[in-house]
Amino acid sequence: MKRSRFSEEQIIAILKEQEAGFATADVCRRHGISSATFYKWKSKYGGLEVSEARRLRALEEENARLKKLQAEAMLDNVVLKDLASKKW
Repeated sequence: MKRSRFSEEQIIAILKEQEAGFATADVCRRHGISSATFYKWKSKYGGLEVSEARRLRALEEENARLKKLQAEAMLDNVVLKDLASKKW
């Protein structure tokens, strides 16, 4: 997955700039982003503060790590069941 050029802090600053009264098209042009990207950010980060965005990123990373651990445990479980079901 492609890494964003902007950090969460920068994204939130861009969103707050638009909320302060600047036109969306002007904000997008100034920062070199598309309007689709702006609205995607607004749906994800709208109303968040910087500390909340950091917490969100940490929770997403933890969730990904736990999903990976669960997948590995399920795979180990399948292998052990296959070994136990074979007759010696």
